[in-house]
Amino acid sequence: MGESETLDVHKERTRAERLTEGLTVAVASVLSFGLLSGSGAVFGATAWHLVTDTGTTAFSRLSMPVLFLVVVALPPLVARRVFLSRRRKGTERVTAAVPAALTLLATSVVPFAVLCLVVVYAD
Repeated sequence: MGESETLDVHKERTRAERLTEGLTVAVASVLSFGLLSGSGAVFGATAWHLVTDTGTTAFSRLSMPVLFLVVVALPPLVARRVFLSRRRKGTERVTAAVPAALTLLATSVVPFAVLCLVVVYAD
C-alpha cells in the first residue's frame, strides 16, 4: 500500500463518528437555545419594563436594550467565529461545527448564570 492510500484510509471517518458529531451539535444547539431564550425573555421583559417605566433615567432607557442585545447576540457571534476559524483550517463542516456548538453552549451558560445570581440575590 502506498503512502497516498494510507492517508486516504485515515481521512475517512466512520458513520458512527459523523453521527456522534451531529448529535453533539444538535444537543448543544438545543440546550444553548433554551438557555438563551430563557435569559433573553427575562432580560427583555426587564429592559421593556425599565424603558417604559416612568421615573427611569435616559441612561437606563438606552443601556438596558443595548445590554439585552449583547446578551442575546454575543454567544452566536462567538460561535460563528469559532466555526469559521475551524473551516479555514480545512476541517469538514460537521467537524468544525462541534467546537462551535460547544462554544455556543458555554457562552449561553454565562447569561443564564448571571440571571440565576440576579434572581437569588435580588431583594
